[in-house]
Amino acid sequence: MKRILVTGAAGFIGSNLVARLMTECHDATIVGIDNMNDYYDVRIKEYRLRNIESIAQNGDNRWCFMRGDIADRGFIDSIFREHNFDIVVNLAAQAGVRYSITNPDAYIQSNIIGFYNILEACRASYATGQGVAHLVYASSSSVYGSNAKIPYSVEDKVDNPVSLYAATKKSNELMAHAYSKLYDIPSTGLRFFTVYGPAGRPDMAYFGFTDKLRRGEKIEIFNYGECKRDFTYIDDIVEGIYRVMQHPPQRRSGEDGLPIPPYAVYNIGNSQPENLLDFVDTLQQELVRAGVLPHDYDFEAHKELVAMQPGDVAITYADTSALEQNFGFRPQTPLREGLRRFAEWYKEFYG
Repeated sequence: MKRILVTGAAGFIGSNLVARLMTECHDATIVGIDNMNDYYDVRIKEYRLRNIESIAQNGDNRWCFMRGDIADRGFIDSIFREHNFDIVVNLAAQAGVRYSITNPDAYIQSNIIGFYNILEACRASYATGQGVAHLVYASSSSVYGSNAKIPYSVEDKVDNPVSLYAATKKSNELMAHAYSKLYDIPSTGLRFFTVYGPAGRPDMAYFGFTDKLRRGEKIEIFNYGECKRDFTYIDDIVEGIYRVMQHPPQRRSGEDGLPIPPYAVYNIGNSQPENLLDFVDTLQQELVRAGVLPHDYDFEAHKELVAMQPGDVAITYADTSALEQNFGFRPQTPLREGLRRFAEWYKEFYG
């Protein structure tokens, strides 16, 4: 892993992955790109980049950050020509289920056109005689849509997306499979399950709940509290990516002698769905402990049970047996421990 590209490097997962690479790799060139859009508070993205810079000053790796958009074909092509990447980790995407209902253009630009540009750049890299050894990209648990069978397995059909965001992520998997088949590009898709932790995305429920509770506003708990989510701590997500990126799917032939696409998909989730009511109760306890909320905070007066929102599903639940079998890893950070770290960071960041 000498030349690595991480797109979405100022994002929640991307920045944590870069930080891990900067500490684990040696004599490597790590290039990060991000368009630094204002979908959420840019100050958090800048905070993440400062953390990376501080790590980079104390190691032997070369860190290069470039501001740009993966939907800009010329920008992507020029970066690939300059660096001849060994590994590409595409984490840049327009995230959020509800936002996709009101702003669909952003999802087509970033998640479809942007990902196409990454695939084309990977294909073109083979013409140089180098070739990307492994493309790893972010998919999502949202691809399971309205599937009734749980836990969700990578062997399940995922033909029932309930949001445009989910549809774009499923499209990414189909596009990657086609390029693996046509151009022999090893690629792995990772379906992340409700990622949380310090310096996370403010549009995620745990972060939004915290903001509202701190302001004394009511929080809305959807599906009347009957939702369950497979909350996965950020360090577990990064550990999964780090292990997977080092082992691309092998090029091999099937029983008929024809090549099998070097393509794989894995779930990364905690495999322990938490009831949303229990989740927010644990969250408020940790916010009180960290001093974000006062000890006499009346939590019951600040929550409201409401109906399900468009694009949501009632439960997410990851079957991670494939990840365990192939990489010997299973996410296991307890929810309370993860929320405690978030609450402590929130107190430090916002005061």
